[in-house]
Amino acid sequence: MRKANKRNYSLLLILCLSITMLLSACGGNNAANNEPPAPAPSNNAGSNNSTDGNDAAGDQGGSPLELAFKGEYKGTKVTMFGPFVDADQVNFETSIKEFEEKTGIDIQYEGSKEFEATINIRVDGGNAPDIADFPQPGLLASIAKTGKVIDLTPILDQEKLKSNYNQSWLDMATMEGKDGQIMAGIWNRSNVKSLVWYPKKQFEEAGYQVPETWEQLMDLTEQIAKDGDPAWTIGIESGAATGWPATDWVEDIMLRTTTPENYDKWVSGELPFTSPEVKYAVEKMSEIWMNPDYVYGGTKSIVTTPFGDAPVPMFDNPPKSWLHRQGNFITSFFPEGMKVDEDYDWFYLPPIDEQYGKPVLVAGDIYAMFNDRPEVRAVMEFFTTGESIKSWVQSGGVIAPMNDAPLDWYSSESDRRMAKLVQEASTLRFDGSDLMPGKVGAGTFWKGMTDYVSGAATLDQAMEQIQSGWSN
Repeated sequence: MRKANKRNYSLLLILCLSITMLLSACGGNNAANNEPPAPAPSNNAGSNNSTDGNDAAGDQGGSPLELAFKGEYKGTKVTMFGPFVDADQVNFETSIKEFEEKTGIDIQYEGSKEFEATINIRVDGGNAPDIADFPQPGLLASIAKTGKVIDLTPILDQEKLKSNYNQSWLDMATMEGKDGQIMAGIWNRSNVKSLVWYPKKQFEEAGYQVPETWEQLMDLTEQIAKDGDPAWTIGIESGAATGWPATDWVEDIMLRTTTPENYDKWVSGELPFTSPEVKYAVEKMSEIWMNPDYVYGGTKSIVTTPFGDAPVPMFDNPPKSWLHRQGNFITSFFPEGMKVDEDYDWFYLPPIDEQYGKPVLVAGDIYAMFNDRPEVRAVMEFFTTGESIKSWVQSGGVIAPMNDAPLDWYSSESDRRMAKLVQEASTLRFDGSDLMPGKVGAGTFWKGMTDYVSGAATLDQAMEQIQSGWSN
């Protein structure tokens, strides 16, 4: 009996060991499964075949930005190339300093006054930065077509973007890639152009009212002329870039007299300058520009007056002119000592046709991604937040395109109103000449408008001259 029991015990032991080995074979990867998943392979520069950043991030317990703040990418470096130099570079580097300290990611920024000429060389030579800042989205669009820009659609949370940006910003970030449309970049800094500046104290003392429609604007212009002053001060002289302020006027009026779709077609060359829509916009501009009673120094002075000097007559005592349409950057050309909200203010350039709502012309910086690594994704995600530009907003002079940048960050009532104008705009569109090919936007468009204003060309001749840039 003892031998039988011993044999039975041995059989039982063998059976248990066999079952244990079988279970181990079936679940032999348990130890490996408890380890974090290997990171998704990085794409090479120029590849648009990104893995879904949100899915990959979710597997690791958060988005790339969330992981960055947990220290996951500490000690990594992200290179960035852009046009910010001097004071702008200081402002930019100040705005990212806290992020670098909290995450341990070193954003190595390189600024250049020759950015536009250099970025193509670097991209073509396989030496693209991880991130590039394009102040002219038209240049980014031309590079996107080569397939060398990373598509951000699967990398950034699209629902978050939709809640944090006016849809127009996202539309303007959508460009043609090598194999179809891609999200070519994200917007981080903006400037507002649809503004009319005026000497606040004297304006109110004279009893003038801020116009809310184009008709009211023209009535105000006529009233000021009857009171003995030209209402507008305008200058388009800018050295080799003479004429660009005139293009801004045409763009603003185009947004007020035709559809956003037509504006886009015009910018892309589908709607020619010789079309009725574009000619009508120039004619509306001419109601002011071509009336010598409405312009300080008369129509012909427009071409010879430097754009930075143009607003100065508003600050004479009494003012020699009262209105100046220009972007928010122009305040740096105002006489020293002038105070915003006190000595000067602005109003929105009024709508012309109410069916086109309240459009706003903007300029700004769009950041594109050329190398796909987790830390680069984290930095790009950071740049979609208001926090990434907070210190710059607080210092004044820029407007955040994001909705999560609260109005109380702005240091003046003027800037707060400007930010609200951008957030509530029915349509946002980028400076058209900056989107057009250089031969048109910075070539025939500038020259054609200059020739028209100076009287060297008729409207039809000027439009034909500008359109010829597309042929070349």
